[in-house]
Amino acid sequence: MRVVALISGGKDSTYNMIECVRHGHEIVALANLHPKKDIDELDSYMYQSVGHEIIDLIAKAMELPLYRTEIKGDAQTTEKEYNHPVQGDENKHAIDAVSVGAIFSEYQNNRVANVCQRLDLKVLAYLWQRNQQELLNEMIDSNIHAILIKTAALGLFPKEHLGKTLVEMRPILIKLEGKYGINVCGEGGEFETLTLDCSLFKHQRIVLDEVKIIATSSDPIAPVGYLKIEKAHLELKQSSCMYSTLLHFH
Repeated sequence: MRVVALISGGKDSTYNMIECVRHGHEIVALANLHPKKDIDELDSYMYQSVGHEIIDLIAKAMELPLYRTEIKGDAQTTEKEYNHPVQGDENKHAIDAVSVGAIFSEYQNNRVANVCQRLDLKVLAYLWQRNQQELLNEMIDSNIHAILIKTAALGLFPKEHLGKTLVEMRPILIKLEGKYGINVCGEGGEFETLTLDCSLFKHQRIVLDEVKIIATSSDPIAPVGYLKIEKAHLELKQSSCMYSTLLHFH
């Protein structure tokens, strides 16, 4: 099937695209909803908005058209069931299906399914209700190079963990799961990620040149913060390249 992929920039939407391709589907376009101008992070039931600054670089790396529009609605209804569209709620190519990286969020999954049903499109959600540790391991084994771009959970600290790769974070996340019960894939809002390279990026990868830590909560037990990307670029991949987690903070 010809697929348009909903992307946030994170590991989940990326890995679901990889699974779509593995199952024989063709990604023909990308779609993204972004916050209003001058808003970096939008606290939303539906969308990951942090890291939206490099969505266009992802499209260029995948060599695919990108369709973007501004998020104008908000959560008018927060019920899990979503049988009818609600006015104001957050919600060219011939396509057959939509790729979505939902894992456990029925709020998100039901809204996408409702829209797709009205448009007579299939929903491809290969991550849906998967075992979390197994899924994290699969993402790492698929060579997704993703970093933490937001932290918001007990045991995660912006200055310590932002910018770390999934490989670096895996033992920490597993330890925190046992200690505090956090979700190792961040599905409970514990953290969000940004994909800098994967098998779907044709010839180039994303490099972050300048980032800044923005603290939104100074809670000593579970502080919340994210990376604001101030400058980034694409560079050619090198088969022998070993990725560095060094970021230019200021």
